[in-house]
Amino acid sequence: MIAYVTKKLLYSILVLFGIVTVVFLLFTALPGDPARLMLGQRADQSEVEMIRKDLGLDLPLATQYFVYLNDLCPLSFYNHQNEDSPYLFEPSEHKASIVLSNGERISVVLKAPYLRRSYQSQQTVSTIVAEALPGTAILAVTAILIATVLGILFGIIGALFKGQWPDKLLMVFSIFGMSLPSFVAAILIMWLFAYLLGHLTGLEVTGSLYEIDEFEGKRLVLKNLILPAITLGVRPLAVFMQLTRNSMLEVLSMDYVRTATAKGLSFKTVVLKHALRNALNPVITAISGWLASLLAGAVFVEIVFGWKGLGLIMLNALNTYDLPVVMGCIILVAVIFVVINMLVDILYGIFDPRVSLQ
Repeated sequence: MIAYVTKKLLYSILVLFGIVTVVFLLFTALPGDPARLMLGQRADQSEVEMIRKDLGLDLPLATQYFVYLNDLCPLSFYNHQNEDSPYLFEPSEHKASIVLSNGERISVVLKAPYLRRSYQSQQTVSTIVAEALPGTAILAVTAILIATVLGILFGIIGALFKGQWPDKLLMVFSIFGMSLPSFVAAILIMWLFAYLLGHLTGLEVTGSLYEIDEFEGKRLVLKNLILPAITLGVRPLAVFMQLTRNSMLEVLSMDYVRTATAKGLSFKTVVLKHALRNALNPVITAISGWLASLLAGAVFVEIVFGWKGLGLIMLNALNTYDLPVVMGCIILVAVIFVVINMLVDILYGIFDPRVSLQ
């Protein structure tokens, strides 16, 4: 068991290391000078060089990479004396506890990952991401709840009416939902329910969970969650419906279900208590995986609906060439995705006896 968990943990760390490396190299290769963009095209060259030195952009690429890894790693090495060192420890930036020290110069510190500062607002990226993450999380969780409830319900209906018009109609919807990209679905749903039928639904084209009112201040607007959550939940809904339908058809054909029916149990009891409970195993596995995917896939939906979350933050950062914010958002989404999948693999290995814990 311990060996299995350790193997999954090491695998996840290697995946994250690869993601961080790719993200760093990708954004380092982008054209443009962040220092010049921060100061404007008319800035003096000496000022630009000063900013480049402050941001560490004057260092060799390999040094920049190792400094970035050092900032991200919870267990890091820092210099306490040499102000010209790229590994200089700054208490205002690195909130850490000193673990080991060789006197007063080099220390090994335990800290929270440091995602740098925004080029534009000078806020720490951690602060910016912490403000945007709840919006994305609420959107993803709401979407997965909608997809789970409706997907299981439609899957049961499809299995019970196999080959009949309800089953065929639901199959068409399932294929359409799985093949439709999120940003296309977002535009179609917005156009239909907010633009054409907005006078009936009362839904807005764009909006966030919280809005600022001149008289009431910050207020909760739950109706703005409806369209983005439905849009984000369309694809997993179609997948859950297919999984539930196929699994229900397999279970309903088993001997113990026919035996329960022959003993005189009600149709409702046979379907919900005996068949559905055993048919939900693949659906539950898919739900956990899709939750991680929705956190990553909410970007386009947030942009289309103007929903304040990681997606909208990333778009604004890209428009202003605010690379630390973009890199921080991508790495955070990757960490969430990898951690959730790692936990699912571990739990699946614990609860499913068919999976070897080796």
